[in-house]
This record gives sequence, C-alpha cells and structure tokens, in this order.
Amino acid sequence: MQEHGGDIYTNDGLFDFSANINPLGPGEKVMKALQESILKVTAYPDPLCRKLRESAAKRESVPPDYIVCGNGAADLIYTLVLAEKPKQALLCTPSFSEYEKALRTVGCKIRFHKKREEDHFTLTSRYLEELTGDLDLVFLCSPDNPTGQCIDEILLREIIERCEKNGIRLVLDECFFDFTEDAPWIHHEFFVKDHRMLFLLRAFTKMFSIPGVRSGYGVCSDTALLDRMKEARQPWPVSIPAQEAGVAALKDDLLPAATRLLIAEERRHLMEEFGRLGIRYYPADANYILFYSEIDWYEEMKQEGFLIRDCCNYRGLGKGYYRIAVKGREDNERLLAAFRRILKRYKGEGTWQSRL
Repeated sequence: MQEHGGDIYTNDGLFDFSANINPLGPGEKVMKALQESILKVTAYPDPLCRKLRESAAKRESVPPDYIVCGNGAADLIYTLVLAEKPKQALLCTPSFSEYEKALRTVGCKIRFHKKREEDHFTLTSRYLEELTGDLDLVFLCSPDNPTGQCIDEILLREIIERCEKNGIRLVLDECFFDFTEDAPWIHHEFFVKDHRMLFLLRAFTKMFSIPGVRSGYGVCSDTALLDRMKEARQPWPVSIPAQEAGVAALKDDLLPAATRLLIAEERRHLMEEFGRLGIRYYPADANYILFYSEIDWYEEMKQEGFLIRDCCNYRGLGKGYYRIAVKGREDNERLLAAFRRILKRYKGEGTWQSRL
C-alpha cells in the first residue's frame, strides 16, 4: 500500500493523479534558478539559509529571525518534534500521517480528535474542548490533507488564542493554502508576533511543483524554539538548488495567481461531474478532492492507466476512500472519461448503484 501519493517509481507509466502538484509546473523563474544553481554545487550550501530566510521574512512581513528553513515540510515537522520533545499531543483524524510518525519517534503520547463524516470531516467547535493544559503540542492542517477543507476562520482564531493561553505549541500546516481562493486575503503570519506558540508551516513543493527539490520554511516568533531546531539537525539542511528555488519562488506572484484561477474552475468542474455521476465526494477548498465508493477505484483506475490515492491507510478513514488531484481541463476530462467507462461497465453488470 502506498504511504503517500506520487509513487511513480512503483507505478511506472501511469498518469499520476495521486500527488497534489500544481499542473502549471514550476514556472520560468524557479526553473531558471534551478538551472543556474547547478553551477554552484561545488560549494557547501549556506547552513544559515540567509538569502532564503531574508526573502521569506520579506514575504511574511516578519524579521528574518522568525524564519527557519528546511528540506521540505516533512523535514521541518520532524525537526520541530525533535526540538520540542512533547510528552502529550493532539492530532485530528483523518489528517497527514507524518505528524503521528514524527511524534512517535520521541515517544509522545497522542490523543486523537475524530472529525465526523456527517460534518464532511470539517473541524468544528468540538475541537476547542480538547485543548486542555496537559497538552504540549497540536498539529492542524488547513486545507487539510486528504479532505481539502479549510478550517473556519473564526474557529481557527479561537484555537490560536486558546493554544497561546494554555501554552500549547500549535503547528499550523498551510502547505496547500495558496491553492485556495481566499489565499490573497488571509494572512495568518500577522498572528505570529503576538502568539509565540504558533508555528506556521510553508513549502514550495505543491504550488511550485518541485517535490524533487525539497524546500520549505517555518514562521514563528519563539526564536528559542528555532534555535533548538537548528541544534537538532545536521549542519546543511537545505541544498543550494533548494535554497535558490525557494528565493525565486518567493519572487513569483504570477504563477500562484494563475494557479488559483485554474484550480478554482477545475475543482468546481470535477465536483459537478462527480455529482452527475452519483459519486459521493466531500466539498474541497484545495487542489484535490476526497470521495467515497465501494468500488475499488484504485485498482480500476490503474487498469485505465491512472494512479489515484487510495486513502484506506489514513487513520479515521479506511477502505472505500480515495483522493484525486485537480489538474488542467484536458487531463481532468481524460480522468472523467475513465470514471465513466468504469461506471458504464458496473451499470452493465447491474452493480452500479449498490457499489457507489
């Protein structure tokens, strides 16, 4: 069973809809930076990531001391947990599996807040009741993975305030936030200065379609935590190409803007078509859609030449849940045509409605 999306090495030759990557690609600025960075690889990378930290600080309107860079978001998750060594943590289900795996490495006790299917797996005010003083750390993801849903803004602000009051480290993973239509108007970095327990997680992987480069950063006003993170890792955490790509990405406003327009239109199109096909899906804000069916869509779509994400290994989901990425219209239509062919076959066998 695939642990994450994007396993094109095991599934060579399949059209990948399992990884939630920008269909527009990295953009000219990032590609040019990557190409030019190859000439610099005979030197060690800057261990302090100065250029990248300064660029990120400018984008986030915070001092450079509030920025910590990493080898992608996963690296920062594990490094933060190692630096904090929490004894008690709270995780939501379903959500990104690396939060739990990172916490297990330090022997942390984990409580789980189960989001309800009848709420479309949306986080509700029930969560506030669990933010008790015995907690050291919580992870939240907005938009969440794999549901694609953002946390309500009023609720999120209450969570930030309660975590600050109770001394709970809140790691807010916003690696997919730039794909949402609200991204240009919502700036959670403004909370960082007055909320030292808040840690914002950013990455270039998804929006700039560079998962093979591995580059990201965190934003936090608790500089003592960031110092501990630096002490808890190897001395050159981010390669020269990754640093250069990150700097270039932070200068590119056109690609994210064009991507948001594309994803918003195509996400609505896919959800409308799923509705017409009678497939139960969960309304999404990001560049991926979660759906449910008794049909084994993972195997059926492989036979059609497509790789989608089987979500049965997500805690809180199980068998029958799948996720697809949102791509451009031509690619999405190819995927939908495969859905229709499979459903037509099931309809012919008289098992269509019973398996949806």
